[in-house]
Amino acid sequence: MTSILIKNGFLITMDAEDQRYYADLLIEGNNIKQIGKDISIRTDKVIDASGRLVLPGFVQSHIHLCQSLFRGQADDQNLLNWLVTITTLESHHTPETLYASARLGLAEMIKSGATGVIDMGTLHHQDSVFQAIEESGIRAQAGKAMMDLTENLPPALQETTETSVRESLDLLHRWHGKANGRIRYGFAPRWQLWNTEGLLKEIKQEADRQGAGVHGHAGEIYDEVPQMLQERGHRNLKYLEHIGVIGPNVQMAHCIWLDDSELRVLAETGTHVLHCPCCNLKLGSGIAQVPEMLARGINVALGSDGTPSNNNFDMFIEMRFASLIHKYRLGALAMPAASVLRMATSNGAKALDLGGSGFGSLEIGKKADLIILDDGGLHAAPLPDFERDDPVKRIVSAYQSDSVRTSIIDGQLVMENRKLLTMDEDVVFSEASKAWNAIANKIAAR
Repeated sequence: MTSILIKNGFLITMDAEDQRYYADLLIEGNNIKQIGKDISIRTDKVIDASGRLVLPGFVQSHIHLCQSLFRGQADDQNLLNWLVTITTLESHHTPETLYASARLGLAEMIKSGATGVIDMGTLHHQDSVFQAIEESGIRAQAGKAMMDLTENLPPALQETTETSVRESLDLLHRWHGKANGRIRYGFAPRWQLWNTEGLLKEIKQEADRQGAGVHGHAGEIYDEVPQMLQERGHRNLKYLEHIGVIGPNVQMAHCIWLDDSELRVLAETGTHVLHCPCCNLKLGSGIAQVPEMLARGINVALGSDGTPSNNNFDMFIEMRFASLIHKYRLGALAMPAASVLRMATSNGAKALDLGGSGFGSLEIGKKADLIILDDGGLHAAPLPDFERDDPVKRIVSAYQSDSVRTSIIDGQLVMENRKLLTMDEDVVFSEASKAWNAIANKIAAR
């Protein structure tokens, strides 16, 4: 059993009491074994965290690893035109290009402090994504995207209900619970209007049986509201409530265009909201009622979405936007830094762990998913007294991703002193460039 002792760090625990203090932290196996002053025990590894912050890792709660190669390929487009561009690119993936895309996204996220992800997936070759996840060391929920009502999309992104469900179940049986439970399967119906009601009901029943998640999109743009009313007879969340696809194992991205009755559904059912502020601003989709959701006790987590809808996987930028965009409407006191950091850490862990929260805070017995930040450099100077000056405010408002020095996931070092230990960064970069050029050349030759 591997053991790691982190010495002299300032812990931002993100526990229920939001405790923060100087302490040592002992990891044995994949769990936090002890927290206290002056722990003296022989371990496999000792990390000196003097002058540094130790906190739970970020959870990127809504991402599209299949799109990592498409950074900058659909800028300055509204969502409907953006979807045409990106789904066309997705349809040209091979197992090799998808693997390169997933590795690129995972490497960027780990270096930006993510220890967990919830991935939407794509229709085909999803084993490549799971392989990249397993090798990276990250904690993840992933699944193949499900779209059985997509006659207007490229043929490679069309499938029958039977095929969609069968392939999803095959993937679940291969990957759910793998890597010592670090990998979880999540059914991924991409959008209610791209899925039949029968598929949605069936996968929710399977998710309940198998302990899996259901990850989708809801209320991303205003035009969804009249479409849903016309085609399904309900607004987004009311429709999901009507057919029973709701609850603590359901994670819905965006949730911008919801009315009060839909917010009530979220609060009463424990359904998770995955907030992607940068993506929503870039595509002009709108701004979700996040402060109101939090006030109702709805679990709201943070995510970057995909590189073509955001352009990066940097949770520090996401936190900053989440903090700022709600203040114009509700005033300067809206979305304090502590609430935003909680969305990026423990709320994300709650969504990924389907309410179980076996990780996401620095507490004895929790899974050891944590990061160590340096002093933040010039952009966070002057160096504060962590006990007197609130370091959380600096993390949210001033720190940048290169402040993440070390990452530990499931008790294993995956990055130390900014060096990835589970991937060769140069190889990831070159393979991603090669994969993108293969797709671009294929499209150009048509």
